[in-house]
Amino acid sequence: MDRLVEQTDFGRIKAAIHRRLLQKLNLDRVTQLKRDVVLSEVSQIIESLATAESMPMTLPERERLAQEILDEVFGLGPLEPLLKDPTISDILVNAPKDVYIERKGLLERTSVQFRDEAHLLAIIDRIVSAVGRRVDESSPMVDARLADGSRVNAIIPPLALDGPCLSIRRFGREPLTVDDLLRNQTLTSGMLALLRGCVYARMNILISGGTGAGKTTLLNVLSSFISNRERIITIEDAAELHLHQDHVVRLETRPPNIEGKGTILTRQLVINSLRMRPDRIIVGEVRGDEALDMLQAMNTGHDGSLTTIHANSARDSLGRLETMVAMSNVNLPEVATRRQIASAIDVVVQVSRLSDGARKVVSLSEITGVEGDVISMQEIYGYKKTGLAENGTVLGEFVATGIRPRLAERLMASGVNLPASMFEASRVRV
Repeated sequence: MDRLVEQTDFGRIKAAIHRRLLQKLNLDRVTQLKRDVVLSEVSQIIESLATAESMPMTLPERERLAQEILDEVFGLGPLEPLLKDPTISDILVNAPKDVYIERKGLLERTSVQFRDEAHLLAIIDRIVSAVGRRVDESSPMVDARLADGSRVNAIIPPLALDGPCLSIRRFGREPLTVDDLLRNQTLTSGMLALLRGCVYARMNILISGGTGAGKTTLLNVLSSFISNRERIITIEDAAELHLHQDHVVRLETRPPNIEGKGTILTRQLVINSLRMRPDRIIVGEVRGDEALDMLQAMNTGHDGSLTTIHANSARDSLGRLETMVAMSNVNLPEVATRRQIASAIDVVVQVSRLSDGARKVVSLSEITGVEGDVISMQEIYGYKKTGLAENGTVLGEFVATGIRPRLAERLMASGVNLPASMFEASRVRV
């Protein structure tokens, strides 16, 4: 803060200006006015208050104060500067004066602060009311979405013991491309060529990984390989995918309304999508009983589908799928469930966020069938960590296991001819 205006005085003056502005312009009208009109009023109030308080303010201080007031009126207050920063992927408000961000996969604390809990609650209420939701003691946990597509979760007391918490998951205005993944060393050109061939040959691909590992980013890239002549239906909890094909139908689940009714679940959308003549079905994330319907769709002519799942390894992702199928209350024997999975899923891609924030494809495996009562799979490519550099950067290498995948024959039958040398045992240091 500049030397002429201390932080406490700055906050006090800002709150006083905000109150006077609302009194003068009327709370119901203020957000309907043009920004220039409100800016003019704010400037006049700043001038009169500065005079009355005998507090000299420099021009930069006045401009900053005016901007913050406009953010309070038209935007999300203290969060506006963070929302304008394209390098920030997550905004995490743990308390009014405890705000973190994630940038390039790493967390860092910010100097952003709210006045108090009431101020933070007012911003949360502004977010959720814009999408017809509410947050109060009877409904203390809510999901919403900002106008730019960012995903929002808010939780307040009594569930949040230390006060209201707000989490905003942001998505880049321009999704990462194939070139970006190669430049960031997320995977090798050989791995990318194999995945591109799998999409072209209409294989069903499951992308597995933890929170923030880059599953949706990779799904976006793989979806870009789908032909422009195909009809694609996407199903998501919160619209995150950016497909550029001409024939895309986007479906999104719906949470309950204020009365607790009107919920539309992923499973209902998956079932409905089968009646919409899809060439490809892309489920943003499978997390419940819709897993059974998705597997059945993959097994009944809707091949070439893609989806993501939360799991720590490729093997764990298959176990999670089994659990989700069991949630559908269809009493399938375990062996039958595993045969469904092995028949439906062709390729499992495991992505991970490393300790230095970098995202890597750490395993690319194919499912080869069921042996006894176990789903058999073999890894074609992997990533092995070898150490840490002095600056904390993770050192490692991509490894080709030397296994020629069975899916190579399917690729050739689809006109995808990959050189045999791609699958020879090799290591690429990164």
